[in-house]
Amino acid sequence: MRYARIFLAAFAAWAATGASAGAVDAFLAFTASTRTATARFEQRVLDRSGREVERSTGSFAFSRPGRFRWAYDKPVSSLIVADGTRLWLHDEDLNQVTVRPMDRVLSATPAALLAGREDVTAVFTLREAGRDGGLDWLEAVPRERDTGFERVRIGMKGTVPAVMELEDSLGGRTVLEFPRFQAGARVDPADFRFTPPKGADVLDEMAVTGSPRAAGNAPGKP
Repeated sequence: MRYARIFLAAFAAWAATGASAGAVDAFLAFTASTRTATARFEQRVLDRSGREVERSTGSFAFSRPGRFRWAYDKPVSSLIVADGTRLWLHDEDLNQVTVRPMDRVLSATPAALLAGREDVTAVFTLREAGRDGGLDWLEAVPRERDTGFERVRIGMKGTVPAVMELEDSLGGRTVLEFPRFQAGARVDPADFRFTPPKGADVLDEMAVTGSPRAAGNAPGKP
C-alpha cells in the first residue's frame, strides 16, 4: 500500500510577495465555497536528487466535510475512502483493508487541505510562494510535528488547484497534477461508503481497546 501511504503522509499557502495576486486568498476562497469536486490525477515520486522513482495515475472525488475517494488505477490498483468517521485503505492486489480513525489520520495532512472539516489555517501556516509556470503558488506548513512531510506547495490555476507538491523530511518530493479538476461536480454519496470485499483481510485500528487488531473478514457497510 505504498501509494496510499505516500498520499496520506505526504495532499497551502503564502506570505505576501507583492508580485502575486494572492494564491492564499484564492485557495481559501476555494476551500470555503467548494463543497464537492472530482478530478483525475497524475502522481510522480522524486528522490532527494530529483530523480523520478515512481509514477501512478488515478482519480479522486470529495464531498465536504471529511468525505473523499482517492483511487489509484496504474500501475497498481488501490483505494482510499474517507466516510466522515473512518478511513479505509484497500490494497486490491493483497485484498487487504486497513481501517483508521479519520480525524487522527487526516487532521494535518494534505488530504485535510482539500476535504477536511476544519479551517485549514488552524492546522497549517499558509504563505504566498510567488508565480511560476503560469500558476500562482502557495505553501502550507503543518502546525503539528511528525506529520511525515515538511510542507505542501499548491499551484492555483485561477480558482482551482492544478498542482500539489509534497516535500518530506528526507528531501523527497511527491508531485500531484490535476489535469481535469471540476469544482462543484456532482458526486454520488455511495462513493464515500466502503464495504470490505468478501475474503479481505481487515486490520481495524478503531478497536475499542485502542490498539490495532486483526478484524478478519469484516462484513457489513461502514
